[in-house]
Amino acid sequence: MDIDHDLRTIAAQEHTLVFPRFDAARAWQLGAYLHEIATARSLALAIDVSTFGQSLFFCSLEGATPDHAAWVRRKRNVVAHFRRSSYAIGLRMQQAGTTLADKHGLPGAEYAAHGGSFPIAVTGVGVIGSVTVSGLAQRADHELVVEALSAELGHDYAQLALAKG
Repeated sequence: MDIDHDLRTIAAQEHTLVFPRFDAARAWQLGAYLHEIATARSLALAIDVSTFGQSLFFCSLEGATPDHAAWVRRKRNVVAHFRRSSYAIGLRMQQAGTTLADKHGLPGAEYAAHGGSFPIAVTGVGVIGSVTVSGLAQRADHELVVEALSAELGHDYAQLALAKG
């Protein structure tokens, strides 16, 4: 995996995957689509779609544990703090050889710079929330969210996917 390449790709994902508008119905639709994908693939996940301060969709699929929900919360907090993908923040920390605690004073019990939480951005407004999954390896969590957002927003996922690695 080439961190610089992944960071450029994630920046393109964040730039492209922007909603024209977002509301509770759209959040439910996105969460239900993630649920459908995860169920079809027999993935044990927790799925969350939230605006800052309000959970609009949450579910834990068969095999998910309370730890998955805790990881969702910690990843979601990273997006709320930085307004960037939790995976991008984690890669930046890895690249710099540091941690959120050391660089930003953010406790690991509340923040996880691991893949799986992606900002929900609205045109003309900015980042208003996040969509988060937890249960797979962090890169796979990130890519599952990008796949779902691509489908929801009518973009070709193959054009936005991280390089195989």
